[in-house]
Amino acid sequence: MSDVNVLVVDDDFMVARIHTQFVERTPGFVVVGVASTGQAALDDVARLRPDLVLLDVHLPDMTGIDVLRRLRAGGDDVGVLVVTAAREADTVRAAASGGAVHYLVKPFDYDDLRVRLESFRAAHQALAGTGAPAQHDIDAVFGAATVAVPAASLPKGLSPETADAVEAALRDAGELSAAECADVVGISRVSARRYLEHFVARGSVTVRLQYGGAGRPERRYRSGG
Repeated sequence: MSDVNVLVVDDDFMVARIHTQFVERTPGFVVVGVASTGQAALDDVARLRPDLVLLDVHLPDMTGIDVLRRLRAGGDDVGVLVVTAAREADTVRAAASGGAVHYLVKPFDYDDLRVRLESFRAAHQALAGTGAPAQHDIDAVFGAATVAVPAASLPKGLSPETADAVEAALRDAGELSAAECADVVGISRVSARRYLEHFVARGSVTVRLQYGGAGRPERRYRSGG
């Protein structure tokens, strides 16, 4: 499988550096360029021909939505993953109507981005062949996460019974950390996090970062993604 070439677009060089590190930490992804303005992003897309653009909304010369619209108006169907602090409903709708593959709100950590990168790669490679795609290839493109996922499709090492227990604990509590979930269900924190991250990737659970004192922010999981 060939690598997915990524262009990172953000006017904050420190944020761009972190996003670049996140992307390059993910197997199968390579950062081919970094742009700090909308025009530079348009120029780099034309010059570098990336497979995916990590696009911030707040840029100094135009918005990321403007960049997305100009790309589509020019007939460029490059994948666009919006990564931004912008939460306005109009912005989200505009990104969706412009064909953005995902919309990730800052701040986020590596796992938040990784699951979306891997989702894009699966969809991107599903249609990479020359033959007619199978149904599972088409599902990858149109978002199989929106289809009910049977228990048999759990990743190796995860059991349907424990998955049900984790989901029930999350529904009852409303919101839990992996450590709290582990205590309720009676499994290890590492196992609890595997189940919770699986549900995040599937779209049935959302996650937010809770900042406190020293150390890394805590991931908090909530049902109903």
